Amino acid sequence: MKQASWIFLAAVLAALAFAQPVRAELPDPIRFGVRMEAGDIAQAREWLDAGLAPDFLADRIGTGLMIAAWEGNIPLMDLFVARGADVNKTNAAGEQALLHAAWRGKLDAVKWLLARGAQINRGPQQWTALHYAVFAGHEETARYLMDRGADINARSTNGSSVLMMAVYEGHESLARKLIERGADRGVRNDRGDGALEWAMKYNRLGIARLVSDPTQFAAAASLPKERWGEPVRSVPEPRAKAPAPAGEIEQLLRIRSILAARGLNRDLDEIDRKIAALRARPELDMRTSAVLEISANRKLPREQKARLITVRETK
Repeated sequence: MKQASWIFLAAVLAALAFAQPVRAELPDPIRFGVRMEAGDIAQAREWLDAGLAPDFLADRIGTGLMIAAWEGNIPLMDLFVARGADVNKTNAAGEQALLHAAWRGKLDAVKWLLARGAQINRGPQQWTALHYAVFAGHEETARYLMDRGADINARSTNGSSVLMMAVYEGHESLARKLIERGADRGVRNDRGDGALEWAMKYNRLGIARLVSDPTQFAAAASLPKERWGEPVRSVPEPRAKAPAPAGEIEQLLRIRSILAARGLNRDLDEIDRKIAALRARPELDMRTSAVLEISANRKLPREQKARLITVRETK
């Protein structure tokens, strides 16, 4: 009997020795994006170990490196680059990780990327990190990029200059810094608009004086307001297609981080499915609120449970 037990144990050990490790199921773009935006480094490592391409694209923003740059998550950036991610890879909108870090004002991420070969300047008529930093009003990031050699006269895909980005958003201090560094005030984009035209359209007279000489300003100020056209409300461009998680998704991501911190990993898939469903659906005329209900016993801490309760109200 004892000998039979040893034979059985030996057989089990032999089977385990030759068994192939179970490979993690690779994600679809939505699930990948959800986990990376949540900063799940362990999951990223598991997927990469299972064969996920280091430049795999999520449903929004771009690659794992781009998402990490967007969030300023340097450990996650480090993981993807160590596994072969291209720091200058572009997404469908032609953006790179450096542009995402600049757009969000993640200066440490900007420095990290530049130290690893990220392109501070690009080819003719392409958005640059300096465009993005200036448009978003991140003065410290913009100054750092300029100090590192960013082209202050770079032109976007429609020919708009960096200075025009400052004018469009009303960032007078940034406009002044760009002019002090020699920015060309006379650039016009493909529609024939320039910094002065935009300043007048949006009634930013202080900036209008900065981007013109006294004669030009006097001539512009004498024209009727209708000459400049109706101002268009600013939208979070460039990158309207990749906003930071908001509303319901942001709420669910916060709940997800609470679950992960408590070690309730078995409940993460449910959260991920809900986030994926929200991303996939069209915008609905309703509001949804989510509440995380956690029950625990001090004597049995491992038996705590979590339940996600959602309430939907039509407007």
